[in-house]
Amino acid sequence: MYRAVMADELGPADRYSLRVIPRRPLVAGEVRVAIHATGVSYADVLTAAGEYQVKPPVPFIPGSEAAGIVIETAPGVTDVAAGNRVVCGGWHGQFAEECVLPRGDVIVIPSGLNLIEAAVFPGSFSTAWHALVDRAGVQPGETVLVLGAAGATGYAAVQVAKCRGAYVIASASTLEKRALAEQGGADVTVDARAADWRNEVKAANGGKPVDVVFDPVGGAATEAAFRSLAWKGRHLVIGFPGGIASLRTNLPLMKGASLIGVNIRELYQFEPEMANANMGRILELASEGLLRPAISRTYPLDDFSLAMAAVAKGESAGRILLDMGQS
Repeated sequence: MYRAVMADELGPADRYSLRVIPRRPLVAGEVRVAIHATGVSYADVLTAAGEYQVKPPVPFIPGSEAAGIVIETAPGVTDVAAGNRVVCGGWHGQFAEECVLPRGDVIVIPSGLNLIEAAVFPGSFSTAWHALVDRAGVQPGETVLVLGAAGATGYAAVQVAKCRGAYVIASASTLEKRALAEQGGADVTVDARAADWRNEVKAANGGKPVDVVFDPVGGAATEAAFRSLAWKGRHLVIGFPGGIASLRTNLPLMKGASLIGVNIRELYQFEPEMANANMGRILELASEGLLRPAISRTYPLDDFSLAMAAVAKGESAGRILLDMGQS
């Protein structure tokens, strides 16, 4: 038996409760993991509320990223074993003390990452890598403007862009968040709430437009950022907690610019070899200390609703996690 956060209908956090669930036997190709830490992302909160693009079946256990220790493997699983430290993938089921996953959804953690860091590493950094490397093809010396630079994917994008040799302008809404972006390697920061934001961005780049926009924000920020692009610039659409933006089609025409959608979930479905290769590369960089998530606060599993509320507010600089107390 183990505890998990569950609801019979999608909705706000107060619709969810901690329940005791019986273990089920493993089937071929599966791995059972004792979860030590689980990331709580904005996408997790949206999915739990039924407001994400994809609505999961109910009853539902939220949580899409976690890390823990393998405690059991099914016959036929030979390349991981009980005692291995692993990251747990998938799109749900991680707000729990245990999970059962296909072997392909667990990744052995390199020695350079602890379980807390590992729990919030793969999703954000694989998204940032796919966006900036695969989709935008960022080159050394280019300028990358990162919106929401203290958020999960934004902070990852700052570090990935620096690894690619880019000049990074980080946009964030508070001093604390801008300080975090600087800690992640941003060359310069701008106030996301500034009335003359576009002028601040231009000044931060020596009076020139930017080459790439990493946009996990949406809303009014999208058009302002797109207007800041240079000729043949690339605007990466990661998400839109600020709302779905409307962009006039004359803007990409005049700039010869590209609006590029980034969907990491579909990448794993349609191009699993690329997704797995990317994961291997970012884990290598993590083991070398070049990529690191920022942790804001951890909550015990009993306080899952407080953690979800904190993520929904979007005020924290760094990631929020649930700590299962098994370390």
